[in-house]
Amino acid sequence: MENEKPRLNIVLCEPQIPQNTGNISRTCAVIGAPLHLIKPYGFEISDRTVRRAGLDYWDKLDIYEYENTDSFFEQNSGEFFFFTTKGKLTHSDVRYPADKDVFLIFGREDKGLPEELLYKNYDKCVRIPMRDTLRSLNLSNSAAVAAYEVLRQWDYPQLGREGALTKY
Repeated sequence: MENEKPRLNIVLCEPQIPQNTGNISRTCAVIGAPLHLIKPYGFEISDRTVRRAGLDYWDKLDIYEYENTDSFFEQNSGEFFFFTTKGKLTHSDVRYPADKDVFLIFGREDKGLPEELLYKNYDKCVRIPMRDTLRSLNLSNSAAVAAYEVLRQWDYPQLGREGALTKY
């Protein structure tokens, strides 16, 4: 991926629930982040539920598909962060570089990222704090929390910061 400016990228490795992928696609469209999808999926990308969750934002989304994780890593370069409940770093303590593409990588809803991938990249495994007695946040919520932390650190580039009331 060639870009003029470094970009925030969201990566879903083998997503299983179409509504989560649809919600994440909408988040990506709103913040201008490309969405990378690594197969196999637990649904068809054209599923009505995926498109419905993304609403009318599909034409405003840069989406890339890959046959497997090897293909993804061969085609992309930058700084990779692996979001997992097994991470040793807290998402808000990580400093996300603003001078290169940043990829936030999330695993399957039911299994997370493959342990082999986590072991190889353990110094880049990131966790969103939560109660120890509960399994995890919803995938689409996790992606939004992570993405907005990166954008906060980058001072929300090219995003509107002020709203305006209309007459009622």
